[in-house]
Parts: sequence; structure tokens; C-alpha cells
Amino acid sequence: MGSRESDLKRSFKLGLHALLTTCSKEEFCKAFPGFTNAEKERLHQLYIQVIVSLHQNIEDEFEALCEETKVGDILGTVEELVEEQTLDPLYLDKTNLNTVAQVLSTLKKNEIQNLTTMLEKSEARNDLLRSRVELLQKEIRDSSNASNAVEKAKTTDEQTDIV
Repeated sequence: MGSRESDLKRSFKLGLHALLTTCSKEEFCKAFPGFTNAEKERLHQLYIQVIVSLHQNIEDEFEALCEETKVGDILGTVEELVEEQTLDPLYLDKTNLNTVAQVLSTLKKNEIQNLTTMLEKSEARNDLLRSRVELLQKEIRDSSNASNAVEKAKTTDEQTDIV
């Protein structure tokens, strides 16, 4: 693996880590003021599991995409060209600039298309995760409401027995 490829993968992982770890536990718990600390803790644990899974899935998808599009080979070629250019001061005089511009333009268009595809897949995954979190929140609310109704019924029965 060339230095450009390893730099690309390292930068991707750093960016991904920064994106997926932006919510602190305190901020997360503030989003659920009606829940008990135990419920908040469990929700946070589920959230962490989802984030870890999402992180791994995105990394795996990125690796597969890099292999599929032969990013390593392309970046290796770029490294060779840069090295040749560095060693030969007359390299630019030998190269047809229009050809280079066309090649770079094609590479950039392909890169944009690949990134757009990755973004769409990530957005779809995010939508799925949001739906799962909303479903969990609804289940917890329903459970809490049922508990409150049972508690209220018990209190009403006890008051009726006293009278």
C-alpha cells in the first residue's frame, strides 16, 4: 500500500470517527428527560452499539469500494508520475497538458460519482438507524405509559377500598 492510499484510508477513518462520536452521553441523556437513569443508560448502550456497528459497516463499505474502484492502483500510478516528475525537471515539457487535464477531469468525475454513491448509502443507513431509534423510543414510551396506567389503577383501587 502506497503512502497516498494509506493517507486516504487514515483520513477517511479519522473523518468517520469525528462524525460518529459527536454526541456525548450527557447530551444523549438530555434528549430523554422523561426516562429513568436506568432507561437512559440502556438507551445509551444501544446507541453505542448502533454507532459501533455503523462505524464498522461504513469502514467495510469504504474498503470494498476502494478495492472495487482500484484506488490503490490509481494512487500508485499517481505516486509514480509524481516521482517521475520530481526526478525529471523537463517532465512538464514532455507531457501534453490537455491529456493530463482530460485524465484528471475523468478521475474527478468518477471520484464524485463514487462519493455520491457512498453518501446515498450512508444516508439510507442513517434513515434506517433513525427509524430504529424512534421505534425504541416509542416502545419505551408505551412501556412507561402502561406502567403509569397500572400504577394509577392500583392507586384508584386502594382509594376505593379505603372509602
